[in-house]
Amino acid sequence: MKLIGMLDSPYVRRVAISLRLQNLAFEHQALSVFSTFDAFAAINPVVKAPTLITDDGVVLMESSLILEYAERLAAPERRLTPTDLAAHASAQRVVGLALAACEKTVQIVYEHQLRPRDKQHQPWLDRVHGQLASAYRLLDTELQRLAPTPWLFGARPLQADISSAVAWHFTHKMLPGVVDAGAHPALQALSEAAEASDAFVAFPHH
Repeated sequence: MKLIGMLDSPYVRRVAISLRLQNLAFEHQALSVFSTFDAFAAINPVVKAPTLITDDGVVLMESSLILEYAERLAAPERRLTPTDLAAHASAQRVVGLALAACEKTVQIVYEHQLRPRDKQHQPWLDRVHGQLASAYRLLDTELQRLAPTPWLFGARPLQADISSAVAWHFTHKMLPGVVDAGAHPALQALSEAAEASDAFVAFPHH
């Protein structure tokens, strides 16, 4: 398999880390949707990161759909979603909040970096900032309820851990000072444990 995209994307990074933890062999090709647009378009004309090319040559996109495919490839002991129904629902809530935080971070970054200052709409930015704060407040509450030691659903990181840690790190890299780490102790602790782990070190945000 081949994973296309830059690791400064939280969506690419969560897939890369997940594939490593699932023990699925893949090659990572660091192409940018901006600086290497044409090279990316030659692989996937939609130019959407992440893109995954399966061993059969099928081109997949959208991180959650790619991870759904990978979950079917992984050995049972390497899968990243809980089998218990209640735990699965809890994990999906965590992942949903983490992805919402990623989305709102990306919207803020794009508004500041891609739109001319005189075209930026402050009421919309204020709304997105509020959504970002709510996502992380609710996510930290969920983590405190689940009490990770350091992982949320057992002895190893699952998708809920991966997505939460990747999102938190992404926001702090791209929007420093916007979300207070001290006000989100469970998220900060999970992030520190995750970023020190082998799979996260192998695929750093850069």
